[in-house]
Amino acid sequence: MAWNEPGNNGDNNDPWGGGGRRGGNDGPPDIDEVVKNLTKKINSLFGGSGKSSGGSGSGGSGGSGVRFNSGLLGGLILTVVVVWGFMGFYTVDEAERGVVLRFGRVQEALVAPGLHWNPPIIDEVTKVNVQRLNSRQFVNDMLTTDENIINLTVTIQYRISDPANYVIAVQDPERSLQNASESAIRHVVGENYMDQILTTGRAAVADDVEDRLQEYMDSYRTGIFISQVNVTDAQPPTAVREAFDDVIRAREDEQRVQNQAQQYANRVIPEARGEAQQIIEQANAYQQEVIARAEGDASRFNQLLTEYSKAPEVTRERLYIDAIEDVMTNASKIMVDVEGGNNMMYLPLDKILEQGERNAASSALPNTSRELQDLANRLAPYLPAPGSSNSVDRSRLNTSGRGR
Repeated sequence: MAWNEPGNNGDNNDPWGGGGRRGGNDGPPDIDEVVKNLTKKINSLFGGSGKSSGGSGSGGSGGSGVRFNSGLLGGLILTVVVVWGFMGFYTVDEAERGVVLRFGRVQEALVAPGLHWNPPIIDEVTKVNVQRLNSRQFVNDMLTTDENIINLTVTIQYRISDPANYVIAVQDPERSLQNASESAIRHVVGENYMDQILTTGRAAVADDVEDRLQEYMDSYRTGIFISQVNVTDAQPPTAVREAFDDVIRAREDEQRVQNQAQQYANRVIPEARGEAQQIIEQANAYQQEVIARAEGDASRFNQLLTEYSKAPEVTRERLYIDAIEDVMTNASKIMVDVEGGNNMMYLPLDKILEQGERNAASSALPNTSRELQDLANRLAPYLPAPGSSNSVDRSRLNTSGRGR
């Protein structure tokens, strides 16, 4: 018989399992009963007995479902705890330092390099590289104090010196560095002239920018240390670059000519001073020589005067011979006047002396008695015979030739 036929309303044959809870009628289930059963199941999940106060069949079935759900939930909780624990392990490199935020509050101690564990969700760790040298480049057109526009390329090198301030004090330290760098560069360039920046003032501009930028970073507490600032390029605007290049070349030529002139002056002035000193020394030497010669001549004259007063004839003859000797010293030819006739004898002493120099390989004239005798023998063919009226006093000739 079907479950919904007449006469079967009292049987518990409802396929939806609601016949036993309806109390023998066809109405909906009791709301209080449903709430009670749900409350029991929740209590069993959190440590309840797991037994139902209803029928034994329905209570046994409900207890099995509660035990299964309790084991599954415990496994899930254990898995979540294990995963949460493993998520807390992290490694800090040698060049890094860790900044810990616990419930949003920064911890004073930095995390050193190595393997560490912090509770996830509770602690937030930010790793910061404190040894890497970072670099940023800025290329902008700027106005100088003489109202000229210059295109400047500046490279800024920096590193992080205070990780806590770098992470906490400023929301975006890199953007703060960019804005502060542009401000410092424009401030310094605005205090300098264009010619100075283009030629010899780049190093001074870089130093001023570094000092001013470091002051900004310290006042903002960004934790950034400016290591170095370099002005890598400084050019005038493109429209007038050729004219500025011509001006720079002209200045370089001017400097080059000045250097050449200075080099020439450094070479010529010492030479002129040396020559002047040499002339002065020569003049002093000549002065001393003339004075000494004059003093010697005066002394000699006094001595001759004394001798002349003693023997006038002999002294006069000696003076005559000395005078003839001095005159004949510079003569290369001798003309001998022959007494009693109009003939004049010529003695080629220059040829004789040249022959003697070739033979003796010496420029000095004979000074010894033997050499004088040899010279007299060579002159003998040119002299008149002894006893004739045309004879020449050989002793006087020898005496006159002694100066040579």
